[in-house]
Amino acid sequence: MPAAPQFQSDFLRNFAARGAYYQCSADADLDALMQKERVTAYIGFDATAPSLHVGHALQIMTLRRLQQAGHKPIVLIGGGTTKVGDPSFRNEARPLLSEEQIDANKASIRRAFEKFLTFGDGPSDAIMVDNAEWLDKLEYVSFLREIGRHFSINRMLTMDSVKAKIDNDLPFSFLEFNYSIMQAYDFVELYRRYGCRLQSSGSDQWGNIVSGIDLGRRVENQQFFALTTPLLTTSSGAKMGKTAAGAVWLNPDMCSPYDYWQFWRNTEDSDVGRFLRLFTELPLDEIARLESLQGAELNDAKKILANAATALAHGSDTAGAAAETARRAFEEGASAEGLPTITATLPDGILNLAVAAGLASSNSEARKLIANNGLKLNDATVSDPKLTVDASALNGDGVLKLTSGKKKHVLVKPA
Repeated sequence: MPAAPQFQSDFLRNFAARGAYYQCSADADLDALMQKERVTAYIGFDATAPSLHVGHALQIMTLRRLQQAGHKPIVLIGGGTTKVGDPSFRNEARPLLSEEQIDANKASIRRAFEKFLTFGDGPSDAIMVDNAEWLDKLEYVSFLREIGRHFSINRMLTMDSVKAKIDNDLPFSFLEFNYSIMQAYDFVELYRRYGCRLQSSGSDQWGNIVSGIDLGRRVENQQFFALTTPLLTTSSGAKMGKTAAGAVWLNPDMCSPYDYWQFWRNTEDSDVGRFLRLFTELPLDEIARLESLQGAELNDAKKILANAATALAHGSDTAGAAAETARRAFEEGASAEGLPTITATLPDGILNLAVAAGLASSNSEARKLIANNGLKLNDATVSDPKLTVDASALNGDGVLKLTSGKKKHVLVKPA
């Protein structure tokens, strides 16, 4: 990752100190601009699912830190670009969603931002806009004449996201090829409407953002800026926010606050300091102290990370309840009220129950879990993958408790 410059503006200095800086198109100019005026900045989020996930959390934290430094954040919901699909570094085209699916997803993902940002009409209050407002109204030939003529096919073919598809002979439709032009046009449209001059995103979007910078210079004679964050993986190389059971969603109806808390609690030892800097607002000197802890004491740092990250996404009361549920489940061995709960028809096979509970993504994965002594039923290790679980296994509370490893518990209630 490139070394961050020595910034003077409050936002960029804090952004870099917390390890969020990856690349900037004109760092000295942006630093100077942020010292003398309020900068309007945006990050785009396509509506490809009903919820954002932990992989988006770094971008949401970027918007939050911008606002805290006195700048104005724009949340751009990609109601228009979702209809095309971002092809960047994907082996297959995204499935095209219906208008109804996109509208439902837009309504659902809006909720994730309400905990992180202050929305309103004030100078630094966040606003949320949908690029369908302008993209859906474009007249194709007029758009090609006004905007398309500024894009070189030769240059677009050299973009990393495009080149990777071509070099690997992967399918790449003309529809997807337009995504970069649409994202660039978003940048210009947000400048025209709100004076927005900064776009931030993950580093995989660099080519698309630079296209917007170039378009802004050509059609508005204005300097735009790009600021990217590193693409995150865990120390073991796993993609950030992915677990055996799937993505770690931000909406509580898709991932319970308890599971969200557990995701952070299960952070690898070598990632604790990095994640504390990126995903919490703890002071940097306190983070330095926490990441220096060794052995069992490092677990206390992981709990602090889990509490702080969950409080941002779900509120401090909910984070405290999740922490208490975990304490009871792990320290007292209780089927604690508040654990994630599913309903199942009994009798059923242990493999089906493990998959339904989200402890494994498939029956074969559940078999591997059992083979490695990683699955428990009511705190007893399961050794037989053919085990049939019936009502006789219900405990005194009338539920079953399934456990994966030492830390993930799910209650099963009979239907």
